[in-house]
Amino acid sequence: MGCMQKILCAALKHRRFAPAIVAAMLMPLSACMVVGPDYVRPTVITPDAYKEIDGWRVAQPKDDLIRGAWWEIFGDPQLNALVTQVSISNQNLAVAEAQYREAQALVREARSSYFPTATIGIGANRSSSSTTTGGGPASPRTAISNYSLPLDVSWEIDVWGRIRRTVESNQANAQASAGDVEAARLSAQGALAQNYFLLRELDAQKQLLTETVAAFQKSLDLTEGLYSQGVDSEADVLQAETQLKTTQAQLINVGVQRAQLEHAIAVLIGKPASDFSIPATPLAGTPPEIPVGVPSELLERRPDIAASERSVAAANAQIGVAEAAFYPTVTLSASLGLESSSLAKLATAASRFWSVGASISETVFDGGLRRAQTDFARAAYDATVATYRQTALSAFQGVEDNLAALRILEEEAGVQNEAVKAAEKSVVLTMDQYKAGTVSYLNVVTAQTIALTNETTAVQILGQRMTAAVLLVQALGGGWNVSDLPSNP
Repeated sequence: MGCMQKILCAALKHRRFAPAIVAAMLMPLSACMVVGPDYVRPTVITPDAYKEIDGWRVAQPKDDLIRGAWWEIFGDPQLNALVTQVSISNQNLAVAEAQYREAQALVREARSSYFPTATIGIGANRSSSSTTTGGGPASPRTAISNYSLPLDVSWEIDVWGRIRRTVESNQANAQASAGDVEAARLSAQGALAQNYFLLRELDAQKQLLTETVAAFQKSLDLTEGLYSQGVDSEADVLQAETQLKTTQAQLINVGVQRAQLEHAIAVLIGKPASDFSIPATPLAGTPPEIPVGVPSELLERRPDIAASERSVAAANAQIGVAEAAFYPTVTLSASLGLESSSLAKLATAASRFWSVGASISETVFDGGLRRAQTDFARAAYDATVATYRQTALSAFQGVEDNLAALRILEEEAGVQNEAVKAAEKSVVLTMDQYKAGTVSYLNVVTAQTIALTNETTAVQILGQRMTAAVLLVQALGGGWNVSDLPSNP
């Protein structure tokens, strides 16, 4: 408080210029004194390498990061066209972008406190006093007019950094909101890509079932012909018919699931489901080789992690805002203008008035309010730190999960393809035996059912691999980088 005493003493010695002296001597203080802790990014436990990275094929040409339009690595023009529309028409993304603009407005609102507040007005009133307020005889009633044109200026000097900490907090919140926008964008893009590959998986299943229905129809025709010749029994015909109808029912069910996925994609790109359709194209190919990089890069590549870290910075600044309430508030004020009882004389030099002042106020008792607010700010900071660390841990888990899924599913696909080939050979051999009359049609049904099951499983595994690839890219942050966040200025 030594500095404050010197300021007051200087002001008292020069009463006429006291407000200017106070302002001039407080300006250096307002430029350097900021209460509350300066922000330091919390530490996060980062593994040296991904556990599931062993044996992972590095993408060629070798690149540690995916940049920009990550979905293009799948080489699907239809997917490229759909994902591009997410940034244009997705309504959840539009909400996130509007919230980011709100956060930007709050930054400008906080910055406005750096400057004085000036108000100007015009007033006119006419009044008459009571004639019976004195002890003597009633005085004659008089009416007085008053006209004014005042300009009032007030300025809170940011001596302790309350305003600066508020701006700092709002800036960090705006950056967190920008991260939320990109996280929402990546989430919508990832959801669309997953739905797209599931839809293509169903297209492949539909193609398989359509071909199978045609084959089963031929088998039914064969059994009916043999039955009419007295070679087969009616039971064989019924088995063939049951198998055909069951497969037709599966084909219809695939159509229902595909329609629902198509509708989900329509919503993701902001279009009515009634006006949207995607031509059928069976899923083909294999997942692309995805550059993974090292775990430490993940903290810079995930928009949700960046948003969480910026929330920590905002909460840290709020501690300074709360602590600034323990210090005095310094306000400068000034008024000037014109005032007269005659409208004709309002614009004359004699009607001018002015006043300049400075005030320092300090709360001496609040029942523990400020202490509670500071404790709240510190607890909120601790919560955001824990959330930040948990977000990072979940991100590492997501990468490990999908690395493992891709590795294991690739092995499973290899074994499943061998099972499909064996099942197809079994169908051919069993059908030949049935035609030769050495086995019953039940053997044919069993072999065909096993073959269909294995072929369907192979298609599903391919769909799971494509979905896992999308999830891995999403877990790696897509093509985003923390440098894409808006800067503080």
